[in-house]
Amino acid sequence: MSEQGIVPIEQILPNKLYLVALMGRPIFPGIFTPIMIGNPADVKVVDEAMVGDGLIGLVMLQNETESPTIDDLYKVGTVAKIVKKINLPDGGVNIFISTMKRFRIKKALNEANPIVAAVEYLEDEEDDTSEVKALTRALISEMKQVSENNPLFSEEMRLNMINIDHPGKIADFIASILNIDKIEQQRILEILNVRKRMEQVLVFIKKEQELLKIQKKIQNEINEKIEKSQREYFLREELKAIKKELGMTTDAKSSEYQKFRDKLYQLHLEPDILEVIDQELEKFSLMDPNSSEFIVTRNYLDTVLNLPWDAVSGKPLDMEYARKVLEEDHYGLKDVKDRIMEFLAVRKLRQDTKGTILCLVGPPGVGKTSVGRSIARALNKQFFRFSVGGMRDEAEIKGHRRTYVGAMPGKIIQGLKLVKTKDPVFMIDEIDKMGSSYQGDPSSALLEVLDPEQNYAFRDHYLDLPFDVSQVFFIVTANTLDTIPGPLLDRMEVIQIPGYIDLEKLEIAKQYLIPKSLEKNGLQPNQVRYTRDALLYIANGYAREAGVRNFEKNLDKIHRKLAKHILDTIPDYMDRLHDQRLKHMSKVLKVDEEELRHKEEHPVKLFPTERQVGDMTVNIQYPTFEDKNNPEKPKKRSIYKLKEEEKFVIDKSSVEKYLGKPVFADEDIKRADRPGMAIGLAWTSMGGDTLIIEAVATPGKEGLTLTGKMGEVMKESATIAYTYTRKLVSEKYGIGQEWFEKNHIHLHIPEGATPKDGPSAGITMATALISLVTNRTIMDRIVMTGELSLTGQVLPIGGLKEKTIAAQRNKAKHIIIPKKNLRDLDEIPEHVKKGLEFHPVERYEEVLALVLPDK
Repeated sequence: MSEQGIVPIEQILPNKLYLVALMGRPIFPGIFTPIMIGNPADVKVVDEAMVGDGLIGLVMLQNETESPTIDDLYKVGTVAKIVKKINLPDGGVNIFISTMKRFRIKKALNEANPIVAAVEYLEDEEDDTSEVKALTRALISEMKQVSENNPLFSEEMRLNMINIDHPGKIADFIASILNIDKIEQQRILEILNVRKRMEQVLVFIKKEQELLKIQKKIQNEINEKIEKSQREYFLREELKAIKKELGMTTDAKSSEYQKFRDKLYQLHLEPDILEVIDQELEKFSLMDPNSSEFIVTRNYLDTVLNLPWDAVSGKPLDMEYARKVLEEDHYGLKDVKDRIMEFLAVRKLRQDTKGTILCLVGPPGVGKTSVGRSIARALNKQFFRFSVGGMRDEAEIKGHRRTYVGAMPGKIIQGLKLVKTKDPVFMIDEIDKMGSSYQGDPSSALLEVLDPEQNYAFRDHYLDLPFDVSQVFFIVTANTLDTIPGPLLDRMEVIQIPGYIDLEKLEIAKQYLIPKSLEKNGLQPNQVRYTRDALLYIANGYAREAGVRNFEKNLDKIHRKLAKHILDTIPDYMDRLHDQRLKHMSKVLKVDEEELRHKEEHPVKLFPTERQVGDMTVNIQYPTFEDKNNPEKPKKRSIYKLKEEEKFVIDKSSVEKYLGKPVFADEDIKRADRPGMAIGLAWTSMGGDTLIIEAVATPGKEGLTLTGKMGEVMKESATIAYTYTRKLVSEKYGIGQEWFEKNHIHLHIPEGATPKDGPSAGITMATALISLVTNRTIMDRIVMTGELSLTGQVLPIGGLKEKTIAAQRNKAKHIIIPKKNLRDLDEIPEHVKKGLEFHPVERYEEVLALVLPDK
């Protein structure tokens, strides 16, 4: 060392350094800062450095790892002098360092624990040009703007930045305090050219300024909203005080609170329910109207207080009126009407609406929903219908909890709120088509609703209060009972509604469907007349299903075509119709016809729209009379005088003109007209149906092939029939087992895409097989149903009424049934059995004697 001066430490920096791996950001030269070191390997490095000259190298990790090696480090770092070291209780150290200069790693001397490397120190380039001076001023100026708008920059930072005398160090200092990604900071650390380094830092300052502008804009918007909200709050409070002084009504919230309170006083509630609602009301009174919870509580109170807690219809049950309504609304269905009248009689005797739930089961289109409407009208009750077909969420029945956004009560509570009475008629449609999913099982939720022992305290999740639904008359509908869960079915009184035969469809069309369709399509009563043959032709050729829905669609199709024909061929039809209506109204209302026409063209309310004429209420808008004693059943009376060209007679020959070729031709009637064929009767959710079974034999390996999408039970029945056939033909016809060993039998049920199951086709399959083996055709127009046992017994089946109707539609003459089903014949009306001969059998030998009599 020279005696004339002190040598700076930068000039005696060692060529070998202990390195500390930085997990976070790089540290720039010219910084005095503390560092926490917890890694034992790095603590060891600090201890080694303190023993020597106190110098360490700080290098950022490329890949963060618990035990880094020199390969995990960047190549450029900063040398630092440890000024002070403080030991921490957890074994780590806190060191204060003063960073001095950049260095680059040349060679690893010890790759890990501790990392030691040979280094070279890096000098700044181009640090004294005019461009650098200009950039220095620009950096300091831009950073002043950033620091003024950012409270995170302290006054000490501003002073340090101004007092730094070297351009490169100014850039380093700014880069260290800006919010820059650590990789970008490492890149700046590696830039030795001062001008390029300053330019890069200037870019980041500009980005920071843009972010600060956006932040300031957002902050101002938030402040404006808060100030506006506070201002509105104070103004509302002042307005309340002014209204109070003037004795005026206060805000809407207070008005609603008073409305809810008045409703609550009018209801006669149980003490525990009253207490809960009262608590909700008090909570509502303390809420801010702008809060989301306010709307939730308001909707809840509105729902709860608008429910019919004690409102009943109060109308007595008139048995004679109920019978009249059922007869008016539906043709036939004698058994169904009798069962309903018995049910209503019990309710009247008990003076109690609690009890059994009705389940109407039948094919589509037979009038299940309309029977429910008729029951409601017969009882003088409100009617509410909803469908559960395809429903998978139990919340549709029991509601959502109020914690969910958009929570609503279930269909039961919604319906009660709508009808505003505690004892309405509720119809739950398609109960056999409910599903289940991760959202719950709606059929299980219905168990509580439909159980008289539980539904007096039904708890909807949204309401969370016990509500008595035991006075609701529940009617459910289904096409089949098979898919209804047992516990749910156990709670119901099942009433079967069978399909209709052709004669019944004819009467239904005359009395109900034709008048309804004429009115729906704008035609006058008696403007269209159908012959008996035409209606039977529609029933047989176009609408052969169990119900009458397709029958009505075909009538609508005819009437639409007639309506188009009338307007196309009679130009003044509408004018004449209008003139006759005006003439009639002027006579009834005793008003001049021209005056009526003027009022119609310039409508003003100068006279009432209805006028009482004797016992009739006349509506001037429509040519109808309403029976005063039965306002729900208006008596339509045409006031239009039909001309001959406006009248239509639909006979059998003209049906095809409007409906096209028949969907079901006579040749579609199923017949067993060759060996290996037999006709059985099946019951489906669509009603009764005929089932043709075909069997053929081909030379080949012994066996039985089954096709036609049979279920497991039907496949077992086919196997039983095959085994029994082999035994029977051997004993009766002497056809030995050699025939079966040489032939492969294929048994098929047409309409192969339709699933089929059940044991009732047992005797039919055996008949087809015996017909095939003996090469004989069975008797014509004979159908059969019955389960076959392995020993030849004929076992009972279900759905005999529907199967009998299917036999009628197929023009059968003879039906073979199990003897144990004789009791079911009493339940089938005589007109359904008319023309059919029933043959009850106990053993299959009796069946064989009927279908293949000995020659």
